[in-house]
Amino acid sequence: MSSEDFKAIEVKRQALLGQLRTAEAAVRAGLHAHGFGNAAREHLERAKAHIEEAYIAINEAKPVRSVAQLVDDLNRIQRVMDEARQRKSQHI
Repeated sequence: MSSEDFKAIEVKRQALLGQLRTAEAAVRAGLHAHGFGNAAREHLERAKAHIEEAYIAINEAKPVRSVAQLVDDLNRIQRVMDEARQRKSQHI
């Protein structure tokens, strides 16, 4: 690959990282909006996690989770949090 090819790839990479930063900022702003219910918030939280994982995949030279692995991890975290909330509400 020529030097010009590397430069073109880097320009595209930087543009995509900028788009991801913009998307993350928009999703974060949406997380502060109230009145749309828990389902909307949960989707926004997942979107943020996917954006962060994409940023890592593009910006860092280390292995990242596949989409399926990320979804499994997020589902596992959600189950643990739901169980903790349920136990807490039973003790009140």
